[in-house]
Amino acid sequence: MTFTVLGRCARNGKTGYAQATSTPAVGWRCTDVVPGYGVLTVQAHGDYRQLQRAKALLQTGQSPEAILDTLRHEDPYFTYRQIALLLNDGRRAVNTGPKARPWAGEIVGEHMIVSGNVLVGPQVLEAMAQAWTRSVDAELEERLLRCVEAGRDAGGQEEGQTSCALEVFDDRYTFPIVNLRIDVSLEPIAEMRKIFNWFQPLIPYYIQRTLDPSAVAPKKAFLEQHGLPVNPYAPT
Repeated sequence: MTFTVLGRCARNGKTGYAQATSTPAVGWRCTDVVPGYGVLTVQAHGDYRQLQRAKALLQTGQSPEAILDTLRHEDPYFTYRQIALLLNDGRRAVNTGPKARPWAGEIVGEHMIVSGNVLVGPQVLEAMAQAWTRSVDAELEERLLRCVEAGRDAGGQEEGQTSCALEVFDDRYTFPIVNLRIDVSLEPIAEMRKIFNWFQPLIPYYIQRTLDPSAVAPKKAFLEQHGLPVNPYAPT
């Protein structure tokens, strides 16, 4: 019960995803980035075990089609799943099982896959794909969030949305540069936008603090130097 965008920026080597769903805590169980390899999702009737199996297969260097074929033979509930894989080298594959709850489908574009199920209609994914194309000059994390916002604005899920996740890796690092989650909210995508707008200036700060903690000021001092509140919910 999810709509998701998997994306890669060929310009600067970022890979990530954004998604929203009507169920809680989507960020831990359906989708992940495998640094150096790509990004993938196992959704609709998501299964964390199948996600981990797909990640392990991806790390062996198998093609996306071979990974789907293995999952098809191993998973007795494969027909319930919606699976998409986008590799760093441009290869990709997607399968929407016939038992995924309608409306369900996918659109494959350049360096992008959007997929979803229990949607109000195909216009959700069409809007997400259009947002991807329109935001080609934006950083990947912003681009992914705009896609999910467009999906929501096109109607999203029949049941509405409860949780949202945004994760991005940069090829230069083995850690995520963005990993934000809204586990439960009446409007999780709007909540994600609020938090992301506050967090965005901190992305280079946390990269530098991870690489060399002696080279940065304390977070509070950094925020004060840049005229930012210490918390996105702090009064202005």
